[in-house]
Amino acid sequence: MRAEHVDDLEAELSALPARIGVPILTAWNAKEDLLDLLALARTDPDRERIAALRYRFYRRCANADLPELERLATTVQTWWPQILAFIRTGITNAGSEGTNRVIKTVARDAYGFRNPVNQRLRTRCATTRRTRGHLNPR
Repeated sequence: MRAEHVDDLEAELSALPARIGVPILTAWNAKEDLLDLLALARTDPDRERIAALRYRFYRRCANADLPELERLATTVQTWWPQILAFIRTGITNAGSEGTNRVIKTVARDAYGFRNPVNQRLRTRCATTRRTRGHLNPR
């Protein structure tokens, strides 16, 4: 978001009653801190840069006194080894998660079918590249 839009956002939220605007702005800033940390992926950052951005995110979550941000910080802390691996390597499991989602959707659509062979065939067909539109069949 460009700086003038951030200023507009802050002005709009400041115009709201404090019990509404302040938590929203705090949560938005925490989200931006987390995105800054994740943006280090594939940039070969040094440990000090990662630690500084991680500390900034945790500090904002702790000072916010919002249960949602405390839960988010706890989740980030729990998954920190995997998040750090992503920051250092840029490798994710997004492809396998996407395929798993398609398989579960097809299984839900076919709920009640009695033939497991057909169920496996439907799943296999749904997860092939041609079905997902990667190949141009002529």
